[in-house]
Amino acid sequence: MGIAPIGPFHYAGDMNFSAFGQFPAYRPRRLRQSALWRNLVRETSLTAGRLVLPLFARSGRKMRRPVPSMPGVFQLSPDEVVREAEAAFSAGIPAVLLFGIPGTKDDKATGAYARNGIVQQTVRLLKKELPALLVFTDVCLCEYMSHGHCGIVEKTGGRVANDRTLPLLARTALSHAAAGADLVAPSDMMDGRVAAIRQALDQNGFADTPILSYAAKFASAYYGPFRDAAESAPQFGDRRAYQMDAANVLEALRETAMDIREGADMVMVKPALAYLDVLHRVKAEFGYPTAAYSVSGEFSMIKAAAAKGWIDERAVTLESLLAMRRAGADFIITYAATAAARWLKEG
Repeated sequence: MGIAPIGPFHYAGDMNFSAFGQFPAYRPRRLRQSALWRNLVRETSLTAGRLVLPLFARSGRKMRRPVPSMPGVFQLSPDEVVREAEAAFSAGIPAVLLFGIPGTKDDKATGAYARNGIVQQTVRLLKKELPALLVFTDVCLCEYMSHGHCGIVEKTGGRVANDRTLPLLARTALSHAAAGADLVAPSDMMDGRVAAIRQALDQNGFADTPILSYAAKFASAYYGPFRDAAESAPQFGDRRAYQMDAANVLEALRETAMDIREGADMVMVKPALAYLDVLHRVKAEFGYPTAAYSVSGEFSMIKAAAAKGWIDERAVTLESLLAMRRAGADFIITYAATAAARWLKEG
């Protein structure tokens, strides 16, 4: 039974509070008086177990190459990837997301699906050294292509050929699963890639390997620092012909529905913070496990402003991640994962 609204209330100076509904019987500030009260009634939680740490692997040993546009982020040799992953896992982070930077590139992305490719090597080492850690792999071709695009480029016109790219994506995902990846995450935005990958996995003994689809991945200016880290900037043109238009929400829902029909087990919205409305709609419409990718530009802007003393890095980072959870993210991929886990533990 609902609570009947109280009648007009006259305070000192005959101020009329009737427009404020339940006041003074209901005073929201009663449950904000201390940290204990606030924690007790908090609607949304942020924990280390909801975070995933992206890592960039490249060949070598004991190598940590700083990414200038992403303070605290490095290109890492496989042994250093293990070291970073171990620190994250010890902090309570359950998973890492691997990206690879190959030694050589070509126009067929052969390094993406090579048995001894950098991602495949690193996955095997991670599963050997940290078997309980969940190892996710990004499935895309841009880092491995000499031209930096996410698929085969037609010789005339420079168009990315959607259907010719699908077998390469499926082959890449299959090679990751064969190396021991716990999950594959296609980020290329080719139409039909989830179905192609699902079929390849199922037909080769990997029916239990889940797919996290970058279902709503927008063509965004927030990706700039990532392209430094992954050495994946396109050598001509841009990716607007296959990544989504930032203006479209309904299209994001159609993209997500298509990927679910094709066999995606989880879906993602990328970027996160500037697309919280999309994130909320995707979670509300489909109810599937939903990831938010807090992208490089979001990370680097916070770092840059904090370095100037303009903001509190810890407070802004945690508030931003909490906003993603509140909008509907079940888990968040973030370069700040290990630091955030430490801050959450400190309370």
